[in-house]
Amino acid sequence: QVQLVESGGGSVQVGGSLSLSCTAAGHPSDISLMGYFRQAPGKKREFVAAITDNGIYTYDTDSVKGRFAISRDNAKNTIYLQMNTLDPGDTAIYYCAAGSGDRPTAQGGRYNYWGQGTQVTVSS
Repeated sequence: QVQLVESGGGSVQVGGSLSLSCTAAGHPSDISLMGYFRQAPGKKREFVAAITDNGIYTYDTDSVKGRFAISRDNAKNTIYLQMNTLDPGDTAIYYCAAGSGDRPTAQGGRYNYWGQGTQVTVSS
């Protein structure tokens, strides 16, 4: 069993930055793919970014293009999401997700494990 421990998030003003991290504990050898999804109030969950243990990554380019950066420290079984130039549209609960696969994917069904979520609030 894998547990995802999330940290980071919080509140920031428009244009500010925040970072998230997510550590896979338990049996992280089962995990080769990790990423973030987010869900804003009244909206469906949407993909943000993902990265494999080989360092292959992808983003939802429409929403986070050029502003967010995902990275991974395999030795620590941890991923990081650096979020810059935040705007109110980024306000949501951000969920870390993990699964297996050699390619990053936006398909939520490919992720077997989910974190508890962390709140990100951007105010104008």
